[in-house]
Amino acid sequence: MIVRIMGEGQVQVAESHLPALNKLDDELLTEVESGDQDGFRRTLGALLDAVRSAGEPLPDDSLEPSELILPAPEATLEEVKAMLKDDGLIPG
Repeated sequence: MIVRIMGEGQVQVAESHLPALNKLDDELLTEVESGDQDGFRRTLGALLDAVRSAGEPLPDDSLEPSELILPAPEATLEEVKAMLKDDGLIPG
């Protein structure tokens, strides 16, 4: 799966990492819904770090379609809330 982190680029992440990423996504969804700013910031950082460590960066000149788009590390709670779907940022 190709994941884009806004403002950073794309990484190729194996499907086997999705359960761990979904767990963090579920935590993030709960924190956004409750307005927990500190938890949101911590979990967003953990989610993006997990994607970076699990993924293989694609070359900057690669123009692959992203299957998943994640917010930039400095995104606000309100910006992420606007990106959320019923099951969070990551489907499943």
